[in-house]
Amino acid sequence: MNKRIQLQDLGSKDYKETWDYQESLFKEIVDTKVKNRRENANLETTNYFLFVEHPHVYTLGKSGDMSNLLINEEQLEAKGASFYKVNRGGDITYHGPGQIVGYPILDLENFFTDIHKYLRLLEEMIILTLAEYGLKAERSKGETGVWLDVGTPFARKICAMGVRASRWVTMHGFALNVNANLGYFDHMIPCGIRGKAVTSLHVELGKKEVDEVEVKNKLLKHFTVLFEAELACSESKC
Repeated sequence: MNKRIQLQDLGSKDYKETWDYQESLFKEIVDTKVKNRRENANLETTNYFLFVEHPHVYTLGKSGDMSNLLINEEQLEAKGASFYKVNRGGDITYHGPGQIVGYPILDLENFFTDIHKYLRLLEEMIILTLAEYGLKAERSKGETGVWLDVGTPFARKICAMGVRASRWVTMHGFALNVNANLGYFDHMIPCGIRGKAVTSLHVELGKKEVDEVEVKNKLLKHFTVLFEAELACSESKC
């Protein structure tokens, strides 16, 4: 089992370009697994972890409801935002500047074959990272992602998640609001959940800006422990 993970920080990159790139890495891993099965080969599959920041974009998961996007095409254009229907789970979400987006593209057969466990460990990575900033983050029953003040009238989501998995290979991932402009969330019903707010780390800490490099390093520290993995830079992209 290969538990090495190739880390790539793509910087700011268009959503569709990044989605296409994810698909290419996903296909590479799946093709290797198919070859191993058909030819009784013993080729190692590669694991990836992509960090990226997207320009303003709304994405709707395959089970999502289009009515959860509250603005039309002209208004999207006026906001400088794009929109895509995508092949991940979950409903609608927003990505934009000030948000750390992570896409682990893993062959889970290198780690464990349990999608539920995979999602819970991603949530735990976020929870442990936010704890380092003095925040008590939690899961909310029946609602994937990471929240603050669960079970109170002040519950608010700080990290959204949506993944796709096939042949135990994952793609898509998480979006953690660090220095996000929360005004963009007003134009949708986040994750299709009414009556709950969204927040960002800089708001919770009362800071103008939080060091995103520091947050990424903390995320990776917890990720490697939780997944018992080791990181390597890939193609000079980190």
